[in-house]
Amino acid sequence: MARDKDFHHGAIIEAAIAEFLEYGFKDASMRRIASVVGMSVAGLYRHFASKEDMFSALVDPAWQGLMSLFGSEADKQARSVGAGDGGVLDSAGDAQLAMTYIYDNFDAFKLIVCRSQGTKYETFIHDLAVMEEGVTLSFMDMLKKQGVAIKDYRLPELHLLTTANVNAIFQAVEHGFTREEAMNYSDTLDRFFSAAWKEFFGY
Repeated sequence: MARDKDFHHGAIIEAAIAEFLEYGFKDASMRRIASVVGMSVAGLYRHFASKEDMFSALVDPAWQGLMSLFGSEADKQARSVGAGDGGVLDSAGDAQLAMTYIYDNFDAFKLIVCRSQGTKYETFIHDLAVMEEGVTLSFMDMLKKQGVAIKDYRLPELHLLTTANVNAIFQAVEHGFTREEAMNYSDTLDRFFSAAWKEFFGY
C-alpha cells in the first residue's frame, strides 16, 4: 500500500509540474492534474490540501536551498570583511555559484520565475534583492568602521542596482537559456557586476 501511495504521489508531482509550467499557478487546474494521474480530485486533495500547498511542495525545497546558499555566502563574506580582506566587493564567482544551483533545480525556478503569480513566491526577486541590499549595507558599515573610505551613495540607487543585479541572474531562466548558455552568461555577469560595484563604492 505504501509503495502504491508513493507511486501515485510521484505521478502527481510529475503531472503538477507539467500543469503549472504550461498554465501558471492561476490557471492551473487540479481537475486536469487528477485526470492525467487517473484519480479523482478528492483523491488528489488527500495528497495536497490545496493548489497552493501543491505549488509550494514543488518549489519550496529549491527556494529554501537558495536561501541557505545565500546565508552561507553572506557569512563567508562577513568573516572576510571582519578580517579586513574587503571581500564584500569581490563578487567574482557569485553569479556562477547561484546559476549552478538554479540550473540544478531548473523546473522549480522556472515555476518561481515565470509561473508563480498569485502565490507567495511572486515577489521573490524583490524579496531577495532586499535581503542582498541589507547584507551589503551591513558590510559597508563594517568597512567604514575599519576606516575604509567608501563613496557616498543614495539608498534608492543602491536598491535599484541590487534589484538589477539579482534580476539579471534569473533572466537566464526567463529567456530559456540552456545550462551551457547560462553558465557562460553568469561568467559575464560576474565580471560586469564585480567591476561595477567596485566603481559604485569606490573601493
